[in-house]
Amino acid sequence: MECKKCTYNMTDFKTPPSCFPPQHQNRQPGLEYVMEPRPVSECAPVCRKLEGRTALITGGDSGIGRAVAYAFAKEGANVAIAYYDEETDAVETEARVRELGAQCLLLRGDLKDPGAAKRCVAQTVQRFGGLDILVNNHAVQYIKRSILDITPGQLSCVFQTNVFSYFYLIQAALPHMGRGGSIINTTSVTAYEGNKDLIDYSATKGAIVALTRSLSLSLAEQGIRVNAVAPGPIWTPLIPASYSAEEVRTFGSGTSKVPMLRAGQPCEAAPCYVFLASDDASYMTGQVLHPNGGTIVGS
Repeated sequence: MECKKCTYNMTDFKTPPSCFPPQHQNRQPGLEYVMEPRPVSECAPVCRKLEGRTALITGGDSGIGRAVAYAFAKEGANVAIAYYDEETDAVETEARVRELGAQCLLLRGDLKDPGAAKRCVAQTVQRFGGLDILVNNHAVQYIKRSILDITPGQLSCVFQTNVFSYFYLIQAALPHMGRGGSIINTTSVTAYEGNKDLIDYSATKGAIVALTRSLSLSLAEQGIRVNAVAPGPIWTPLIPASYSAEEVRTFGSGTSKVPMLRAGQPCEAAPCYVFLASDDASYMTGQVLHPNGGTIVGS
C-alpha cells in the first residue's frame, strides 16, 4: 500500500534508519506540526461503518489520536477531540475532520483533573446528543535510565495522566453510553515486552491492559464492549518529545528494532480502532490488538 501523503512505501519493511532526521522537543507530549517528516495520519478507505455515532478521542490533536479521528470521520462519526494545550495541532486536526465531512468539537483541558474529564464528556453529549465511543489515548513518558532516577513527582504525573484519567473519563462517560457502546484504551507493546528506560510508563500500560480486561467483564451484561490497542513503535510527537535526536534518527530500527525494521505510521494503527468501534467487532470484548511491526507478544 502506498498513500500519496506518505514519504515512503509502507510495505517496504527495509526502510533505512535515516528515515527520521535527528530532532528533539523539550516538552511533553510533543507537537506534531514541527515534526520532520510529519506523521502519516490517513490512508484508509471509506466504508461508513460508524455512521451517526459520536466518538470522544483523547489525545486526538496529533499522532495516533489524530489518525483515529480522521478514520472515524471517514466512517461517518461525529468526533470530539480532547487535548492538553497543543492548539496548532488541534486546530489542524479539526479542519481536516471537517474537510472529511464530519462534525468536530475541540476540548482543551488537563485530564488529570476529574473535573476536566467530566467537562469533556458533558460538552460532547451536549453538542452531539450522546456518546457511543470513548477512545482513551493520551499519555506521557519520560526516559530514565534507572528506576532510582524516577522522582515521586514524575511517578505521580505519569500514573495520573496515563491511568487515573482513563478512570475519570470512563466514569463520566458510562452514564451516557448504551448497548452497542465501545470503549477503546490505548496500551503499548511495553506492557508485554517492558522497556528498561520507560519503567513507570510501561507499568501504566500494563495497568491499562488489566483495566481493559476487568472492565470488559463488568460491562458485558450492559452490552458495552471494552477493548484495547497495543501499538509498537509509532512515529508520533511523543517520540521526539522523549528521545534524543540520535535516538530519534534510528527509532524503530535501532535499539528498539522490530521485525519489519521500521517504525509504524499513525494511520497504520487507526484501522484497529475503527474495527473495535464498529459492529465488525460485536463479538469482541476484553481483547487487545497489536499493530507492532511483527513483535511477538503474549495474549
